[in-house]
Amino acid sequence: MSPLTTLSYTNCVGARSSPPPSASPHSNHKMLERVLSSRRSTPHSDDTADDEDDAVNGGGDKSKTKKHQHMFFHATNRASYYLTRMGSGGYWPCVIALCLILVLVSSLLLSSPGFVCISPYNPVSRAGFFGFDGLESDFGSLGVPWCRSKHGKTVEWTSKDLLKGLEEFVPIYETRPINNNMYGMGFDHSFGLWFIARWLKPDLMIESGAFKGHSTWVLRQAMPDTPIISLSPRHPEKYLKKGPAYVDGNCTYYAGKDFVDFGTLDWPKELKKHGITDLSRVLIFFDDHQNELKRIKQALKAGFRHLVFEDNYDTGTGDHYSLRQICDQSYIRGGGHSCFKDSDEARIRTIRKKFWEKAVTIDELCGPSDAWWGVRGYMRDNFNHSNKPISYIEHFQNSRFVESILDVYWELPPVAGPSLTHQTRYDPARTPTPIVEDGRYGLFRRLGLTRLDTSVFNGYTQMVYLQISH
Repeated sequence: MSPLTTLSYTNCVGARSSPPPSASPHSNHKMLERVLSSRRSTPHSDDTADDEDDAVNGGGDKSKTKKHQHMFFHATNRASYYLTRMGSGGYWPCVIALCLILVLVSSLLLSSPGFVCISPYNPVSRAGFFGFDGLESDFGSLGVPWCRSKHGKTVEWTSKDLLKGLEEFVPIYETRPINNNMYGMGFDHSFGLWFIARWLKPDLMIESGAFKGHSTWVLRQAMPDTPIISLSPRHPEKYLKKGPAYVDGNCTYYAGKDFVDFGTLDWPKELKKHGITDLSRVLIFFDDHQNELKRIKQALKAGFRHLVFEDNYDTGTGDHYSLRQICDQSYIRGGGHSCFKDSDEARIRTIRKKFWEKAVTIDELCGPSDAWWGVRGYMRDNFNHSNKPISYIEHFQNSRFVESILDVYWELPPVAGPSLTHQTRYDPARTPTPIVEDGRYGLFRRLGLTRLDTSVFNGYTQMVYLQISH
C-alpha cells in the first residue's frame, strides 16, 4: 500500500489525549516549576537538567515541606509564649487563635510550589496563573473543536515522528530565501506542510495561493523532483522587484495574467499533461483564504483526496469560512458555543481576551440572530468580495456534509508551548497539545528552535490535513 493510502485506526479521531493514569494531582505545579526554573536558567542548560527536575519533583520536595512545617510550629509556639506572658484576659485566646490562623495561611502559601507573583505582562506568569492544565481544560467541554470522520481513521504518523521531523527541518528552514515572510506562513505551518508532503510523497503537488513563493519553496524542500502546479492571482516574480521571493524551475504557474482559479481549471487535461492517472497520489495545498467548504466540494468533484488548508481559522476569527468553524457544533465534543451574555463561557472568554491576541468575546463572536459560528456569522468568499450571512440550518447542514465525505481530519499542533515561543496569537485552550510542551526548554533548545526569532512562531492558525472521498 502506498504512503498516501496507508492509514491506521483509533477509537477517537482528533480527540485530545488524556493524561496517563499515573499523573499526580501536583503535575500542574511540577510543570509550572519546570517552566519557571528553565526560564531562569542559563541558555546553555542541557536536557539533563530537565530529567533531574523530573526526578527531584517526582513525589514533591518533601524536605521543603518538612522545613516549612518546622518553621510553622516554631513560630506558633513562640507566638503563644509571648502572648500568654502579656496577659491572661479573656480576649487573648481569640488573639492567639487569629495569629495561629494567619501564620498557618502564610506558611501554606509560601510552601506551595504553585505560588507565584502574577504580572499581567509576563507570558510565563499568565500561564502559571491559569495553570497549564487550565490552559487546556478551562473551557470544559467547549475546548478544542474537531471534525468527525466517517470510519474513525487517523494519520499514521506519531508525535515521535513529528519530533524527528522537527530536528531535520530546523536547519532547512534556516536556509529559506524569504527571511521576513510577513503575512505569509511562519515556522509552524512551514514545518507542517513540509512534514506532510515528505511523509505522503505525492507524484504531483498543487498549491492555490503562492504569495511570494515561500510555500512553493517548502514543497520543493520536501520533494526535490516532484512537479508543482501553482495558482495565484499575482505571480511571485512580481515581488522580486521589492525584495526576496522564490520562483521554482519545475513549477507550472497559472498566475498573474495567466491566473486560473482552482475551481475552473480543466483538471483532467492538466493531470494528463503531467502523466497523473492516480489522483490519490496528488497533494493539494490551499492558502487562498477562500470558503473552505467550496474548495472541498471542488476538490471532491475533481477526484482529489489529500488536502491541506493553511488557515483553518477558529470560530469567530479569520477572513473566511473554515473547517474548524463548520465543525464547531453542539453535538461534537469541543463545540457548541452559545450567545448567552451571562454564561460561564462569556465570563471565561472575557478573561482570556486579556491574555491571547486572537481570543474573542461573546459580543465579538455572535452575529445576526445570535449566530456564533464563523466570522460574526458570515460566509466570506470570492477573494473577500462576497459576505453572505449563514443561517443556523445551513451551518448545521454544512457540518453534516463534511462528516459524510471526511476520512481523516488532523490539525497540526503548535510546534511549542507559548512560554517557549512567546506567542500570543492562539489560545492554548483551543488548540491540540504542542509538539514540544511548555517546560521542555532543554528539548526546545536541542532541536535548534532557540536559534529562530520568536516572530516566526506567531502565525499559527490550526493548519489541517484532510483525506476525503465520496
